[in-house]
Amino acid sequence: MNKSELVDAVAAEAKLTKAQASEAIDAVIHAIQNALKGGQQVNLVGFGSFMVTERAARTGRNPRTGAEINIPAAKLPKFKPGKGLKDAVTPPQPAPTPAAKPAPAKKPAPAAPAPAAEVKKSVKKKK
Repeated sequence: MNKSELVDAVAAEAKLTKAQASEAIDAVIHAIQNALKGGQQVNLVGFGSFMVTERAARTGRNPRTGAEINIPAAKLPKFKPGKGLKDAVTPPQPAPTPAAKPAPAKKPAPAAPAPAAEVKKSVKKKK
């Protein structure tokens, strides 16, 4: 779904014009961006949380030349889905039904031991 499809869906769901829905979506996105810029976390109960995480500086390698390069520290936006969103996306698993216990298999009768005269053991002596 792209932004124009989202605008159409919001307009239909909230009974707004497409222009009003577009302004509302832009306002929500702008508010989330401003909160994250200010170092705040945005929690939408049942949907998820937007937060900023910090990644430390590190040393990497250029895959083409193998030369070491310094990768600077960075702040990255992150989204953690909430339980309501997870439940909406993941279909509920059917409850396991207690399976009927299978009938015990009959054990084969033990084989009679071979007479001692028939058992041959080969032993090789090393010189």
